Amino acid sequence: MKHWSSAGLGLLVMLAQAPAHADNASPVGRWKTISDETGKPSGIVEISEKNGEYSGRIVKLLEKDPDSVCSKCTDARKDQPLVGMVFLSGLKADGGEYTGGEILDPAKGKIYRAKMRLIEDGARLEVRGFIGFSLLGRTQTWIREP
Repeated sequence: MKHWSSAGLGLLVMLAQAPAHADNASPVGRWKTISDETGKPSGIVEISEKNGEYSGRIVKLLEKDPDSVCSKCTDARKDQPLVGMVFLSGLKADGGEYTGGEILDPAKGKIYRAKMRLIEDGARLEVRGFIGFSLLGRTQTWIREP
């Protein structure tokens, strides 16, 4: 009887670990963003995938008032709450990167082209917003949340 119990326990441990490992191969999940100005965590973002397209929404603000709105936005997000806002959209897998999307900088109300790539075995995500060419932009490194 112990043999089956040990085998069953081993199988449960393997199954419990498999999804965590598989998730690291994808940007889907929650990420802690780091402020360019302060170097401190500024928010929690959740990236999801639907029909091969990745998008990100703000789920928590760490530096700002949680009731903050996008006062500088010029599209439908104008004066909408930041928490719950989709600010990253249209990214598709392209080899080892995710490209072809857009990212909104809520502090400036500007929309930039975007790309991202997993680094450090999926523990971190480099997100780059840029104008025109990828050389003209800025990169943030986000940290995967457990």
